[in-house]
Amino acid sequence: MNAIDRAVVKATQGGLPLVSTPYQELARQLGVSQEEVLGALRRMLADGRIRRIGAVPNHYALGYAANAMSVWDVADGAVDDLGRRIGSLPFVTHCYRRPRRLPDWPYNLFAMVHGASRADTEKKIEIIRAALGASLGASDVLYSTRILKKTGLRIA
Repeated sequence: MNAIDRAVVKATQGGLPLVSTPYQELARQLGVSQEEVLGALRRMLADGRIRRIGAVPNHYALGYAANAMSVWDVADGAVDDLGRRIGSLPFVTHCYRRPRRLPDWPYNLFAMVHGASRADTEKKIEIIRAALGASLGASDVLYSTRILKKTGLRIA
């Protein structure tokens, strides 16, 4: 990692500046041009050193009181196709495949759903259940009980 890449990571690991032109402000803070900041971010995204740049919302503050990770046991041969289908639903914020941990954990497809109430979330989960159809085995719903601080790797 070159000096500019490292400086950009250090300056953004706590979040972008909350201003109308965050990259320009970042450049000002680092004493470089905005294009150098954007170039560093593009390089690191392209080579995988960073995966994404995005907002991390507080779902409760946005009115989503029922946040649930739905877990599904689906046919291994269909999990990728089903995951793409479920992940494209407008109310699913995260959808991914994970290895089973048999005999205690048979689930291999996870889909995060947020709703204004448990009843709202349950309706959305039933839509997922219907979409999975005959490929579905067991399932469960794990509701959030508190907010955990979401952070990535920090460099000094």
